[in-house]
Amino acid sequence: MYEGVASYPAHVVFGCTIGHMLSLHPMRSLRKLFQAAIALCLAACLTLLTACSGGAKAIDRADLTYEDIHNTGLANDCATLPESARGTISLEAGSRYQLKEMCFHPSTVAVKGEPANKRQEAQFVDGRILTRYTSSLDSVYGDLTVEETGLRFKELGGIDFQPITVLLPGGEEVPFTFSSKLLDATAEGANLSTSTDFEGPYRTPSYRTSNFLDPKGRGLTTGYSSAMGLVPAGDDVELRKENVKRYVDGSGTMNFSITRLDAQTGEFAGVFTAIQPSDTDMGTKKVVDVKVSGELYGRLEKA
Repeated sequence: MYEGVASYPAHVVFGCTIGHMLSLHPMRSLRKLFQAAIALCLAACLTLLTACSGGAKAIDRADLTYEDIHNTGLANDCATLPESARGTISLEAGSRYQLKEMCFHPSTVAVKGEPANKRQEAQFVDGRILTRYTSSLDSVYGDLTVEETGLRFKELGGIDFQPITVLLPGGEEVPFTFSSKLLDATAEGANLSTSTDFEGPYRTPSYRTSNFLDPKGRGLTTGYSSAMGLVPAGDDVELRKENVKRYVDGSGTMNFSITRLDAQTGEFAGVFTAIQPSDTDMGTKKVVDVKVSGELYGRLEKA
């Protein structure tokens, strides 16, 4: 039946095949062609709507199902606003406001290394985040007040800390606890706009908790007080650091700038940079400075 088909043009062969299908099953073939035509029309309409929308709204993860988010990394991303989102929100002195649903997504992490010589200053070296899909702070909220000197934001709660480990080019792994706990940031002005810059200190919890046990079974509230077999050498300074565990908190400084703002919904987006100490492994390791930079999202509401 198909002998010599290769010698005919492609459109002739396709037309003959369609005609043969219609002759064998006319109703079924027409139904399939009709369904295919509807699918093509719907695809074209969706393409036009997506192209013309220009991303006028922030990404709403509430519309996504568990299957849409599972193992994709979307849960670690912050919502965003289009570049065209520009505006100003006037704030009244004496009124109570809150910043809610704040999200801090770290995109780059750098660790301050040792200088090559005494004449040079220590430089930050970019590292690679090893923590998968659990590095962002989310649902952070706090009070925003209008004071005589400007705006003041005090963080109250949320998913406001994440343990992160970064890998340096030399192979060293540096753990730290990225946090926004007790952030007390101030900004100039009495309005919230795309030129508003907040800056202030915050608390960084210990990477290890009191129940953590090291490989030799030593801990702060549980485990051995010293490594077995090493008790006679307990007066050594380095060994004492390993034996005597301490819960060490730190303090960092964060600066976050609003670069996009929707005055109607109160949503804002921007960037942040934070410098904080690394983990000390419960007092046994030297602290180094870690610089975290990334994207920011949040929403202003009247309390």
